[in-house]
Amino acid sequence: MSPPCHTSALLLAFVALAVAGAEQSEERSCDVVGDESSESQMERALLKKLEPLSHMRFNVTVEKGKTENYVYNFRVCREVSNSSHDFGGVVQTDRQTGKTTVIGRINETQVFNGSDWIMLIYKGGDSYGRHCSGEKRRAVIMISCKRGVTASSFSIISEEREKEQECFYLFEMDSSVACPAENSHLSVGSILLITFVSLIAVYIIGGFLYQRLIVGAKGMEQIPHFAFWQDLGNLVADGCDFVCRSKPRNAPAAYRGVGDDQLGEESEERDDHLLPM
Repeated sequence: MSPPCHTSALLLAFVALAVAGAEQSEERSCDVVGDESSESQMERALLKKLEPLSHMRFNVTVEKGKTENYVYNFRVCREVSNSSHDFGGVVQTDRQTGKTTVIGRINETQVFNGSDWIMLIYKGGDSYGRHCSGEKRRAVIMISCKRGVTASSFSIISEEREKEQECFYLFEMDSSVACPAENSHLSVGSILLITFVSLIAVYIIGGFLYQRLIVGAKGMEQIPHFAFWQDLGNLVADGCDFVCRSKPRNAPAAYRGVGDDQLGEESEERDDHLLPM
């Protein structure tokens, strides 16, 4: 083989190895059950909504006596083990024997949501033995809304394996990605209130500056339309007195001071003394 051909063969080999390494290093993501063309826009939107959790790993340990001692590892739309390439999204590891069991695979994903939760289902796990008619395992992960928390409280709730079919492992966790978008739009009442307060502020500040700088007013006279507001206050006070008064206006006073009668008589005597004889 000539040197140019040998060099070209080496370059092609290096390119092939680089492409293969890139394919192996690239992490696989969730593939919704069914043909790609049948995926709904809602499913695509939910998978995109879950992307902030894809770089995180979750695990929980379950120990029941001496017979069951498992660790469950979970990732959102990513493989738990990048080396095995088994599409395992939820993997169970027996701490006593080291045996691993794929509970659900990301290439058989179902996803749907409610007002404040997202349910992620991995199907196609390893087959049961004597339980559930030997069907394939599946993992159900309930992601509940919790604002201000990226992800927390991953735990296993139960394993339903006493049925003949449709057995599953149920997990739950909290995350803000499951929360509905906050409505930042102001209501009509809020807009009117803000407008009203703004107009009052402009009236008071603008009127104060006009009275002080243009008219040259001092003291309380700097308040815009001070005479009007003063009269309005008096009118309001008179109205309250008229509406809230509990007795007639011309009713005599219920209380008279001590010696009122003597004072009246003394004044009459003084008047008599002032008359000419």
